Amino acid sequence: MATTMPNLDEQLLIGGTWTDATGGARFDVTDPGSGATVGSVPNATQADVTAAIDAAAAALPGWRSTPALQRARILRKSADLMRERAVEIATCMTSEQGKPLAEAKGEVEYAASFFEWFAGEAERVYGQVVSPMNTNNRVLVLRQPVGVVAAITPWNFPAAMMTRKLGPAMAAGCTSVVKPASATPLTAALVLRCIEDAGAPAGVVNLVTSRDAGMVANTIFTDARVKKISFTGSTEIGKDLIRASAHQVKRLSLELGGHAPYIIFEDADLDEAIEGLIASKYRNAGQTCVCANRAYVQRSIYDDFLARLVKRVSEMPVGHGLTEGTVIGPMINEAAVEKADEHVQDALAKGAKLAYGGHRLTEGEYANGAYYEPTVIDGVTPDMLIHHEETFGPVAGLTAFDTEDEVIALANSSEYGLASYFHTKDYARLLRVAERLEYGIVGANAGIISAANVPFGGVKESGYGREGGSVGIDEYLDVKYVLIGAVGTV
Repeated sequence: MATTMPNLDEQLLIGGTWTDATGGARFDVTDPGSGATVGSVPNATQADVTAAIDAAAAALPGWRSTPALQRARILRKSADLMRERAVEIATCMTSEQGKPLAEAKGEVEYAASFFEWFAGEAERVYGQVVSPMNTNNRVLVLRQPVGVVAAITPWNFPAAMMTRKLGPAMAAGCTSVVKPASATPLTAALVLRCIEDAGAPAGVVNLVTSRDAGMVANTIFTDARVKKISFTGSTEIGKDLIRASAHQVKRLSLELGGHAPYIIFEDADLDEAIEGLIASKYRNAGQTCVCANRAYVQRSIYDDFLARLVKRVSEMPVGHGLTEGTVIGPMINEAAVEKADEHVQDALAKGAKLAYGGHRLTEGEYANGAYYEPTVIDGVTPDMLIHHEETFGPVAGLTAFDTEDEVIALANSSEYGLASYFHTKDYARLLRVAERLEYGIVGANAGIISAANVPFGGVKESGYGREGGSVGIDEYLDVKYVLIGAVGTV
């Protein structure tokens, strides 16, 4: 097994100063592949969170009045520094999150692209001059930063989910308080050091690390200076945040749970479909909000597709993320392993067949980590947990279908609506199915759909708001209408 990176101890970033928590409490960060401690961070108190909000509020007037071109330069420099430090950031990410190093390097590039993209958007925040109803009046529409923003980010993409929020916030002229997942705070600190070294003024971005997520959320939601919260995480917590936002009618962007269907029609290019499903399902050990959770394969090609999929899955090495050649790294913790295994055992108990995998890995090099075999389940039915709950693990469940109408109904039966996928060579079907799928994102003949220049977000219980693309910056801007009366009169 590869050696975990050297121990990394980080601090809070408040008002441009790296500091310990009030009282000095800290907590360890562990490697899910080895169980070793990889570093520690401060366990912030309510006083620390309030201090971070104080700093963001104090920095807001200067930052929102900074010319957009200057904000863009800082964002581009931040992206450049992330790329220069890619090996360091990726090694840290693999050590605390588990994904293979090659995937972690790819995430660093992906994360940097949000800074680059929104640097361009910063320079194009335009208002309007609107034709008035009264010729003596003039009408302006302004787009202005919402103010102080709180970004609550997940552990599965600890760099990219943060830059996808900070990029548009900084571009729009907002200041931010970032609360990363307690499992992966070290990556967040390294990214914020890039922003700081790129020349961002003190207080524009602030970092609080804490194991008490409830305290942090309560402090954020009760402070009237925080105007917007962007959250990526579970639907259950998202609903709690919606309730919490009501008291002050805070603005929210929510990217919540997913349960993506992956449909393969009989006219699909099977090699393309196999690679697409592999990329979607098994990336990051299946721990992505947009990964395929239900694979529907048309009956006439089902057996052939299953055999090909099993062959490909059997060729994917499982190991520590820093071990060369690893394709499937550890899961984030033992609870994640238990959930994946629960879904597998439930499916088998209800009549499905185990086509490949289906076991925890606990011997030898796997003894101290959270490992689960990449798994394929044959014959999933709607009464099984895997068909209606998000597995968030390296488990693919296959279901045969006969008609287009049947599979659309199955795909849309979930309360989630984040991502969906399908493969076909029929152009008419491609457009028809894309329109009928009730999801915010549709991958047609593609298993990887994320990029900085496209709008990312869901419908139904997968949340609301969009991150990325030309609309991503709108989430951080207020629209102000100005009527100027009696222009030109005496």
